Amino acid sequence: MAVFSYRGRGDKGQLKQGTIEASSPNAAADLLMRQGVIPLEIRETHGKSKSQAFDLSSLFQAQLPLEILVIFCRQLYSLTKAGVPLLRAFKGLSQSANHPLLKTTLEEVTQDLTNGLALSASMQQHPRVFSRLFISMIHVGENTGRLDQVLLQLANYYEQEMKTRRQIKSAMRYPTFVLTAIVIAMGILNTKVIPQFASMFSRFGVELPWPTRVLIGTSNFFVHYWPVMIGVSFATWLGIRLWRNTPKGAEKWDNWRLRMPITGSIVNRAQMARFARTFSLMIRAGVPLNQAIQMAAESLGNRFLENRLVEMKQGIESGSSIARTATKSGVFTPLVLQMIAVGEETGQVDDLLLEVADFYDREVEYDLKTLTARIEPIMLVVVAGMVLLLALGIFLPMWGMLDVAKGS
Repeated sequence: MAVFSYRGRGDKGQLKQGTIEASSPNAAADLLMRQGVIPLEIRETHGKSKSQAFDLSSLFQAQLPLEILVIFCRQLYSLTKAGVPLLRAFKGLSQSANHPLLKTTLEEVTQDLTNGLALSASMQQHPRVFSRLFISMIHVGENTGRLDQVLLQLANYYEQEMKTRRQIKSAMRYPTFVLTAIVIAMGILNTKVIPQFASMFSRFGVELPWPTRVLIGTSNFFVHYWPVMIGVSFATWLGIRLWRNTPKGAEKWDNWRLRMPITGSIVNRAQMARFARTFSLMIRAGVPLNQAIQMAAESLGNRFLENRLVEMKQGIESGSSIARTATKSGVFTPLVLQMIAVGEETGQVDDLLLEVADFYDREVEYDLKTLTARIEPIMLVVVAGMVLLLALGIFLPMWGMLDVAKGS
């Protein structure tokens, strides 16, 4: 018997952690479900070193693309709505799947369903494909008999996510191109152009102005220490990734993302839209209020907001209203607070939150369209500064040498 550590949710949505003995992860998930615990994560305990190795390797594992996940939800929705048995549906989807990760996952889920494991319990063992929100919604659909409606809601939700990501990529295409061009130009100048001028200036023995000394010093550093630069850059990137995986690091990083100039407000409104849409989705699916807040918080992918929303959940469990706890959390905009208060009074929280999500989606879409125009002045200042430094660094000593030649 192996020992597994687990994280899960109880009947009232409370977080439960511990260890359990079972012959396999499937058996451990089955035992937890019988105990009334919805498993979110199950890991076999092998000591500290293996756990650390797993965490390190997980940094380089790619998730399933949203496009593939949306197609899968649409296909499974059509099959379940037509009355096709779940096991038969998964067998057919696993045979027709083209993506290697999805194909392997569906084959394993099919095997679990054949062994009698619940669909949500089987999916939670594949975090690279199915998120915690996805698993929670599937669990609700299984228990309420509305799996087809849940799949349709998930498909619409991920389609909106995919649309937002495409808009962000489109808005960042021009700044990324400019920054890439600057990096390439800096590399060529520091390794090919400036060393030629440096050797020419050294032969004349004139005193060089400070822009020239800066250019020559930067070029020497690039030429002689480029392996160190690559190593330090990789170590810095890896250190930031590992730091972001810690609870405190993730919370500080996500809080900084919300406060960034220019993009911070866009990220904040996109998160508000995502929370409103997810919260409404969970309420319509019949999830209890406190558990819906917990799941919506976990779906944001922002540890700072998640911690504030967990505090909001605790306030609701203690008897406070949604509007009051939302105001105390300090993370919601006035529009969201107003809609929550009206929705709580009229009993239409889900409908009003969907309107909030649509409103913020439109705002984010407009801001993303104008993002390039707002970043362009900054890019122009950076490029102008580089050109000015390069011109002064090269032409000032040349003028000095010309004056020396005229004087002689």
